[in-house]
Amino acid sequence: MLQTTWIALVLGFWSSLYLLDAFLKTQKWSGRQYIERLDKTGLSVSICQLRWYTALFNRTFVKLGQWRPHFLRVWFNCGVVFGLLAMIMSIFLLTLLVFNTFRQQPVDQQVLTPVMPGINLPISQMSYYLLTLLVCGILHEVGHAIAAVREQVRVNGFGLFIFILYPGAYVDLSTEHLQAVSPLRQLRIYCAGVWHNFVIVVLALCVLLILPLLLAPFYGTGESVVITQVTENSAVSGPRGLSVGEAITSLSDCRVTSLDDWSTCISVSMKEPTMGHCMALNLIKDLDASPKNWTRTEKSIDCCNRSSSTHLCFNYHTKTAPHDKFACLPARAITERPMCKLQSDCYIPKGDVCVYPALDNETKLLQVYHGRKPPLLFLGHPLDLHYSVVLSNYVPKSFAIPLNLPYVVETFSKYLISLSGALIILNVVPCYALDGQWICHGFIEIALRSTISDRETRGLIYTVIILYGTCLLFINVVIAMWALFS
Repeated sequence: MLQTTWIALVLGFWSSLYLLDAFLKTQKWSGRQYIERLDKTGLSVSICQLRWYTALFNRTFVKLGQWRPHFLRVWFNCGVVFGLLAMIMSIFLLTLLVFNTFRQQPVDQQVLTPVMPGINLPISQMSYYLLTLLVCGILHEVGHAIAAVREQVRVNGFGLFIFILYPGAYVDLSTEHLQAVSPLRQLRIYCAGVWHNFVIVVLALCVLLILPLLLAPFYGTGESVVITQVTENSAVSGPRGLSVGEAITSLSDCRVTSLDDWSTCISVSMKEPTMGHCMALNLIKDLDASPKNWTRTEKSIDCCNRSSSTHLCFNYHTKTAPHDKFACLPARAITERPMCKLQSDCYIPKGDVCVYPALDNETKLLQVYHGRKPPLLFLGHPLDLHYSVVLSNYVPKSFAIPLNLPYVVETFSKYLISLSGALIILNVVPCYALDGQWICHGFIEIALRSTISDRETRGLIYTVIILYGTCLLFINVVIAMWALFS
């Protein structure tokens, strides 16, 4: 129902915007002024699309394109090499995916995965996704513009657009100038976009690798994890529960110094029985609050009859009476006693007994040590605890330091890697309307002009490759959509 509502709202917005634009253009009293205003601002409205076009950045592109000519020549030559290699690799990967699909062989990972908000993209991640898509698109087109200036091709303007929900960018180059320069110079321009996307991927990877070092003056790591979010109305929320900003150091007897440790402790607590606590027999008898008629069935034992939220049913046995005995004891007082795994852990030196929570196999009694407060006693399935909190490895050294900054930087870097990589794979495919179409044309002209002098023959080879690349990309998109909705 929520997805249908979102789709209706988006379609309603674009329909209203398109009809309003058409209405204002046809009005005698305001149509001319409205059109002139659109021309001055560079705005234009079409079906499910809003565009903004400007020539304000042309001087900036000229300055960047004329900066260190020798360096830019080497830089964009590297882009040509990368673009050609990426095109070959992309064709190979997409062909292999289609081949394996038709052979009905399992594919571990999709090369292309369509991103659908609300389906495979959480709404909470929409801002990261849209911002990253816009940044990657802008830097991609800026690469084309700088390379064009470097190769003496005029840049007419630069623009941004929103198509349905997805933002993007484009650059308008002079077609006459492009056709007049050599194929190698064309390749430098066409490959500049994917080359810059590759640089984005490398830079984002470097940020992820050195992020602990960059944040070391402001955040501590390796000693605990910090709570960044607590799920509302969960078992650990509330005044006596866990709070955002608290550091978790241990889960029962399992030390927590990182997110990996936290996951390991949760996993261990699920597999192993709940630890017991050593306690003297006379103290057990003094604290025992069991009612005379308590409940015992084959599946569960409740010697407290749920009489108190602070007490829990424990079982134990002694040397003289090896069969299980049960007592309703205060959980907080018991968990403050020394831990034990076996009864023999308590016989020496004091001769105490090991008392265990009388729980089913899935329910556990866990102690969550969080800062200077007494440990939180969690009673339930460990996965409920795991999904009730969001943790981070980076513990702020001061209250003034943002708690979520490492998560924001890390998430944004991961999106840059993912989306820039996807733009590389898409754009280098020799497909109509993509950079790969012109990269393929320039490469054929350079590689085959000396051996195949007939221009029509080279054009036929180019057409066959483009048709193959277009069909290949279309089939992969169909496969990806099928995998998403099947």
